Amino acid sequence: MRIHIAAIGRMKQGPERELVARYLERAVATGKPLGLSGFEVAELPEARAASAPSRKSEEAKALRVALPEGMIVALDERGKSLGSEAFANRLARWRDDGRPAVSFLIGGADGLDPGLVGGADLMLSFSPLTWPHQLVRIMLAEQLYRATTILSGHPYHRE
Repeated sequence: MRIHIAAIGRMKQGPERELVARYLERAVATGKPLGLSGFEVAELPEARAASAPSRKSEEAKALRVALPEGMIVALDERGKSLGSEAFANRLARWRDDGRPAVSFLIGGADGLDPGLVGGADLMLSFSPLTWPHQLVRIMLAEQLYRATTILSGHPYHRE
């Protein structure tokens, strides 16, 4: 199953981008024997519309075009909170069910369009706090790597 991250906004060169790359490189290495591949990020430009609803609508259109066929997970502070093991098990279940891909959506400064969130297979929250999209990418990349280590029995994850 391919893992895909679609994010609004471009990360600048620097430590944040390096952390995302490091965790995703690790996820590629540990995920391959598990049938998990890809771990790619598509960066889409922020919309320039005057109002937040218009920006979110334009960004939703761009996100829909960037998504491969498969499961959609919208990252949103109002979503469901999962522990790392439950997150890993959810990925494994989707893989075992023959899902071709799972796409994680990260909105821009205004968040994700409600229609896009409503059509997602899972609305996932890392916290009820609002996080900058750069930090969300880092946290998601780390959790994807952690999920591969949990599924492979690697000692990275501790309870």
